[in-house]
Amino acid sequence: MDATTNPEDQSVAKKSSKLPLLIGLILAIAGGAGGFMAVRSGIFGGSGDNAEIAADADQPAEEMPAAAFVPLDPMVINLPPGSDRQYLRFAAQIEVIPRYQAEVEAMRPRVIDVLNGYLRAVEPGDLESPAALNRLRAQMLRRIQVVVGDGRVRDLLIMEFVLN
Repeated sequence: MDATTNPEDQSVAKKSSKLPLLIGLILAIAGGAGGFMAVRSGIFGGSGDNAEIAADADQPAEEMPAAAFVPLDPMVINLPPGSDRQYLRFAAQIEVIPRYQAEVEAMRPRVIDVLNGYLRAVEPGDLESPAALNRLRAQMLRRIQVVVGDGRVRDLLIMEFVLN
């Protein structure tokens, strides 16, 4: 009989094939433990000491600059016929320096008019691109700064931007 067709030889071969799997498992566990200890001790980007983290938590954080927020009325913009979507729902708040809050609130109707005009002029395809929100935010922020005056508005916070 041939050695490859002998059932006793096949059972021996199957038992010996588990050895590389077992060695691989042991090496993986040892490598994971070694990597954990290297990071934990600070060799590879770890801090090694939780005392440093606790010391940082005891120190007071930097004081945040004062800010005030002026909410804008939610807008619904009809998109032109032929686009995949019918309308855009938009809501935002303007971050202002607190001493200019009353002045910016007084200019809200003009700000909403400028934003409404800008959003109606934007191509529907531009609204759907992945980078659209950042580009639109920058454009709208600049228009708001022109309307209310430079140095009064810090940022435009978009609360809702939904295409339906």
